[in-house]
Amino acid sequence: MKTGIFGAGSIGCYVGGMLAAAGNEVILVGRATMGDRLKGGIVLTRFDGSEHHAAPGSFTFTTNPAALADCDAIVVCVKSVATEEAGETLAGTAKPDALIVSLQNGVSNAAALLATLAPRGVLAGMVAFNVAQIGGNRFHCGTEGEIVIGAGRGADAFARLLTAAGIETEIAGDIEAVQWGKLLLNLNNAVNALSGLPLKRQLSTRAYRQVLAASMREALSVLTAAGIRPATVGKAGPSLITRVLGLPDWLFVRLAGSMLKIDEDATSSMAEDLARGRPPEIDWLNGEIVALGRKTGMATPVNERIVTLVKAAFDGAGPRRWDGADLKRAVLGAGPPAKRP
Repeated sequence: MKTGIFGAGSIGCYVGGMLAAAGNEVILVGRATMGDRLKGGIVLTRFDGSEHHAAPGSFTFTTNPAALADCDAIVVCVKSVATEEAGETLAGTAKPDALIVSLQNGVSNAAALLATLAPRGVLAGMVAFNVAQIGGNRFHCGTEGEIVIGAGRGADAFARLLTAAGIETEIAGDIEAVQWGKLLLNLNNAVNALSGLPLKRQLSTRAYRQVLAASMREALSVLTAAGIRPATVGKAGPSLITRVLGLPDWLFVRLAGSMLKIDEDATSSMAEDLARGRPPEIDWLNGEIVALGRKTGMATPVNERIVTLVKAAFDGAGPRRWDGADLKRAVLGAGPPAKRP
């Protein structure tokens, strides 16, 4: 199965690199700056100490999407803000029987791709692990997790391909429920970005966890009103997670140690976007909850406030880093928050 990666960023290079390291034919499409970084190959590491290497020449890198024309499967890893453009590009490039797989944040990207790519098969997917770019050409998986894709034509073959390459992949009959379950966990992306801290330190601080818990509780209420039942992603359901997040730090560390099995320096993708000056995906994360709240008539003040703070941070109109107590006060409390540089 000749595989193309459209969007060679952290996830795209990790998935494509693992496939290439396992001997598969892979084409990576991305920015020229990334191509320069990968001239020495791709180094792929995991938190468990394992390491793989996709040597130079074991994959093709290009900035031209036309190179995907003869791919059997195309994995879309572009940021959500670029999904519509990606669909239009692939509509004029991908062969009629190509399998398109969306490995993007949020719940609406696969549908957006299908709107322009039908009758090609488009599978929604969910990536449960975190990948960080370290140095020039190293892509590090810093957390546990697997890939889950929706059922459909080509899903079995593609899942086997990824699993054989060392990326555990499962197929879900109700992928939308899985995506909503992952979105609930991904509400921490915004909190992490605003904290300016690595994930492990941020999650070890109660005030940040309380903001996340409030965001998740509000989201669960909206999902219930919309008749959506999110799947459990990970070892605990979202309702239990919201209760555990509010525990004192010492008790949280004892009872939720698995949530802290994260590399010391790992950060969220939104924190990486903020550091690199890229647009945030907030409208496809907390913004999805706000939009669903409007449809169901449910108020979403917590997630609306988080969306506002994130956009201000990215636009330079507000603080880029928030102390935990200040962020809690800004999102959940009354009165103006103390500003941080």
